[in-house]
Order: sequence, then C-alpha cells, then structure tokens
Amino acid sequence: MYAKCGNLEFARQLFDQMPERDVISWGALITAYAQSEEADEALRLLHQMMLEGVRPDPVVMVSVLPACAQSGFLHQGKWIHSHMIKIGLDQNIFPKLVIMYAMCSSMEDARKLFDNISIRNVFLWNVMIKGYVARGLYEDAMSLYYQMYGGCVQPDNFTFPSLFQACVNLSALREGEKIQAQVVKIGFESDVFVGNSLLAMYAKCGSFEVACQLFDKMSERDVVSWSSIICAYAQSGLVFEVLILFHQMRLADVSPDAVTIGDVLQACASLAALQQGKKIHGYATKSGLESDVSVGSALINMYAKCGSLEIACQLFDKMGTRNVVSWSAMISGYGMHGLGEHAVAVFAQMQQSDVKPDHIAFLSVLSACSHAGLVDEGRKYFDCMIREHGVMPWLDHFACMVDLLGRAGNLDEAEDFIKKMHVEPNSGVWLSLLGACRVHRNIEIGERTAEQLLAIDSANVECYMLLSNIYADAGRWDDVTKLRKAMKERGLKKIPGCSLIEINNMIHTFFVGDSTPSIRENLCNAGHLDRADGGRVCT
Repeated sequence: MYAKCGNLEFARQLFDQMPERDVISWGALITAYAQSEEADEALRLLHQMMLEGVRPDPVVMVSVLPACAQSGFLHQGKWIHSHMIKIGLDQNIFPKLVIMYAMCSSMEDARKLFDNISIRNVFLWNVMIKGYVARGLYEDAMSLYYQMYGGCVQPDNFTFPSLFQACVNLSALREGEKIQAQVVKIGFESDVFVGNSLLAMYAKCGSFEVACQLFDKMSERDVVSWSSIICAYAQSGLVFEVLILFHQMRLADVSPDAVTIGDVLQACASLAALQQGKKIHGYATKSGLESDVSVGSALINMYAKCGSLEIACQLFDKMGTRNVVSWSAMISGYGMHGLGEHAVAVFAQMQQSDVKPDHIAFLSVLSACSHAGLVDEGRKYFDCMIREHGVMPWLDHFACMVDLLGRAGNLDEAEDFIKKMHVEPNSGVWLSLLGACRVHRNIEIGERTAEQLLAIDSANVECYMLLSNIYADAGRWDDVTKLRKAMKERGLKKIPGCSLIEINNMIHTFFVGDSTPSIRENLCNAGHLDRADGGRVCT
C-alpha cells in the first residue's frame, strides 16, 4: 500500500522489518523502485531476492525492464532477458523487451524480437523507428516506416517527427515532401507536434520560404513552433527579423525557452545590439533561464561581441557549470579583443578542468593567437589537435593558421602550409593568404594566390579587390585598370561597406556614402555626429 501511494521510504522500512518475505513482498518493493525510476536499487533488490532463494516470477522481471530502458542499462536488461528465458519466456513479453533494447540503442536485438511479434501496434513501430533515428540509422528508419505503411498500420502523430528528423540528417527533402503528403492524407497537418517537426525539417533542409509558409498557416503555435522559425531566420542571416519575431512571440504570450533565448542573443551579438541584448538578459534572469548553461554561454558571447568584455568575464566567473561552449565563448571573447595571452590562459584552465576541447574551442584559441600574433602558441595548438585530442581540423582551422602565419609576415611558410594540406583549400583559405599579401605588399605570392583562388571561384569580388589594392600599392596602375575592366565585363561589383548603430533601442543600418536624413538626424540627436562640422563623427 505504502509503495503504491508513493511513500517509498516508509515501505522500505516495513520491508526491512519483515521476518519473512515472499515473492509478493519482494515484487511489490522492486516494482515500486522501478516505477520511481530508481533502476539501480530495483536491480540490486532483484539480485538480493535471487540470492536469498526466492525465485522471481515474470511479473517482477518485466517490471524492472522500463527502469533499465530509462537508465540505458543494456547489460542489466540482457541479464533479465536471459533469466526470463530460463523461467519460460512468453511472447507477450516481447514488446517490453523490444522497447528496452531500442531505448538502450541495441537495435539488432530489438529488431530480432520485433520481427518475431505477430501483432505489432503503432506504438511498437514508433519505438523502433525512433530507436533507429537515435542510433543514426536513418535509412533503416525510413525503410521500416514504408514497411509499416505498406502493412496497413496507420501512423500516428508520434511517428512523423522521427521521420522528419531522419530526412534532415539524410538531406532527403523529397522524401520529406512525400511524408508530408501522407500527413495531410491521414489528417495530422493541424497537429502542432507534427507541424513543428515539419517546419524544422524544411528550415534545416534550406527551404526557408516553405518553413515560413507553414508557420504562417499554423492555427496553434507553442514554444517549439516559435523557436523553430526564429532559428530558421537566424540560420538565414535575417537577424533583424529574429528580434521582431521574438517580440511577436512575447506578445502572443508564449514564454521563450533556453533555445529561443540563445538564438535571439546570437542575433543581438551579430548586430552588436547591446541594449537589446541587455533586455533579453533581463528577461532570462526573471524567467530563471540565466543559470542554464546554454543561455549563460550565449550571454558571454553577446557581451563580448558587443564590446562589454568585463560583463562577459563576470558572467563567466559566476557560472556554476561550464561546458565546452562556455569556455569557447570566453576564449573567443578575449581573442576578438586582442587579449591573446588571456585566451591562451583560459584554454589551459579548460583543459585542467577536464573539459575536452572540440573544433570550436580550437578555432577560438587559434583565432585569438592570430589576432595577438602568438605564432608559436598557434602552431602548438594546431599540432596537438590531432595528435593529442583526435580532432580533425576543418577548413576554418586551416584558414586560421594561414591567417596567423600571414599576419606575422611568414608568407612563404603560409603558402607552403596550404600546399601540404590533406584537403583541397577553399576560397577562405586562399583569401587569408591574399589578405596577408596585401598587408605585407608581396606581389609575387599575391599573384600566385589570386590565380589559385580564381581557379576555384572565378566570381570572387574580394579577390579582385585585394589584388587590385596590391597593384595600387606598388604603383602598377595598368594592372589595376585591367582588373577593374575584367570585373566590369563579368558584371562583378564590390559590396558597399555597411555599418550598424544602436540609438534609443533602435538599430540603424547605413552604407558608405549613405546620407539618409532620418539616420543623420538620429545620430546628431544622440550626440554621435557634429552638426556644425557637416556630420563629422564625434570622438
């Protein structure tokens, strides 16, 4: 009685005081622990029960399986399975075992049992499909779904989210469109759970407009719906719209979660919108999300990118739990402010705290070394990526190393570094070297670099401009003219410089030569421009 009423502590006291305990008393307590998701204690009691010579019945054994599944105790689940075979395994138990194996990611064992079940309901099919997706076996998940659909088992609203996730990971947009047609046919298009996963699929597969259309048509939107569309806008670089959507989300009386806050803070960081970021910070504090490690990391990144490094440091020091993202954000913050030695010190602290650096952490510290001119340290970190940590460098890491060597004037070494790369360099790698050639006025390496870059990206405007500037610095005006003519013939134009400024909680964008009256008036009113000097920037 006490166990079923949730008073597990008192039930245990009574059990321990019992002079004799039969299979019913053992079973009641073991089941209570299992249902309370205390798998360790349930399994310990089951083992003790058998040591004391009390033979468990199938009901007791089955009661522990869900706890094993929830805790991922595959070995213990197999042990229970083997004992059930000894006492006589009933086919009615197969579904429980399938669920346990699938949730413990042992899909081969799950499939063997699944194939031997004569009547399989939609729940069991869903468990298998979800299990395949969780293991990264996306094609197996899709294949099983079509087997299910062809076998006249109608999917429910829990079937489709796993399938849409599989489509994302397979980049199988057409398959996703087919499954969407089946969603409509069955009548789940208005289900918010299905709608959210469908919206996320289109957004992550690059069909931004379709994702927006789906969002606009949704009759019911929850926090996941809003988070998905905000993430889609953020990934498309529409950071202004992210802030607008966040405001609309609040007006709709939907409380943002940690994921949403992180995306919005990233938008503030991209716009250097410090005042907007502070407002989001205030909301996160009031809603209790500031202590979330992902939100804390996003706040550090936002303040650092908005120029408030001191606040970023304070937040980092106050964090109770730090993951690799938190450490990377702080390392990157120091790096972008030119404090390379501080960044290197934080990287060392991260390693001492037993947090394993990932690709982003190494990219952050390499970038910091590049900006601070710490060439030897940069070489050391790049070399230890693979040798000590097993992290294979991305093209971004190669570009960072080229930038590091180039900034220091080691152009020959940078060019040789590119030649020895185990992957084909992309335009970003060659641009890093070409930019360094412009800084150090090296025409010879600059011409070779531009040739390599244009071979893979003939319409790269930045390449033309950098090479043109190299020629201009050397007084080779005929070559400058030739390059400008080639750009005109190809229809290539330099993208005008753009600046952002936040005035009275409003973010304004203006370009080189922009004399829009409203922007100038706001700048003057805020004291950023001097009216008497024709709009000179105040210092």
